[in-house]
Amino acid sequence: MIEVVGVRFKPAGKIYYFDPEGIALEVGDNVILETTRGIECGQIVVKPKMVTEEEIIAPLKKIIRKATAVDLKQVEINKTKEKEAFKSCVKKIEEHGLPMKLVDVEYTFDANKIIFYFTADGRIDFRDLVKDLAAIFRTRIELRQIGVRDEAKMLGGLGTCGRGLCCATFLGEFDPVSIRMAKEQNLSLNPTKISGICGRLMCCLKYECEAYESEKAIYPSEGTTVNTPVGEGKIVSVNILKKTLLVEIKESRQLVEFPLTDLEILSKEKTGDSKEKRPRPEPATSNEAVEVADDLVEIE
Repeated sequence: MIEVVGVRFKPAGKIYYFDPEGIALEVGDNVILETTRGIECGQIVVKPKMVTEEEIIAPLKKIIRKATAVDLKQVEINKTKEKEAFKSCVKKIEEHGLPMKLVDVEYTFDANKIIFYFTADGRIDFRDLVKDLAAIFRTRIELRQIGVRDEAKMLGGLGTCGRGLCCATFLGEFDPVSIRMAKEQNLSLNPTKISGICGRLMCCLKYECEAYESEKAIYPSEGTTVNTPVGEGKIVSVNILKKTLLVEIKESRQLVEFPLTDLEILSKEKTGDSKEKRPRPEPATSNEAVEVADDLVEIE
């Protein structure tokens, strides 16, 4: 077992494990630590705990120290520099006529590297742009292309529900979302109603999907022939919120709603598409994998 602490570098960012190096740390403490990008300032969000070696990515980086007042002042200075760097980069992009949109700029704590995040429809040859930026800032420059979901996470905004975007407020990582989740919850399949401001399927489609699936397992599937108090019929739809089933009566062709206790199953639908056999989206390890999964499922 290895002792670790969980650190975030952004309010809704991914949690990374670090070696506390014996330093007494509490949730909410700001710390200076070593990362693959250089020296960074992060915040403790998971207090020291023991984990197995399988749960960490070796080699485990170490916490250098708790952040001092001077360190926090440096973080504020870097944020001011980021705004100036953003303006300079936008100007250079326009000069070079590059088809790219600058989204965010990030300084490492020690200012040894500046990362420029951008979106573009395809691959961009930004070698000349990097040279110009390196000449201006006299430090290492990295241009990183991101997807539309990452853009929404960085910029934030309001969803159709009127609240702040989930990805920008509390979601640390993107989960795979498919159109089948909307179907499972009997939601409208109109893309404008189930897509977020990023243009992808809304992350919240996943929140209640598992509950719908487990609840629907109690009810017979659509197409099942049942015996009702008014005659034989076929199940048209299931409403798990009202706990009722809509049945088309065989003789009258009328649609009548019944609770499950009033029905007697005569024969089940033989479609060969049981819930156990339904294809489900593979877990995604990155935003790109999520986007590909969305595209594949939506094409269905």
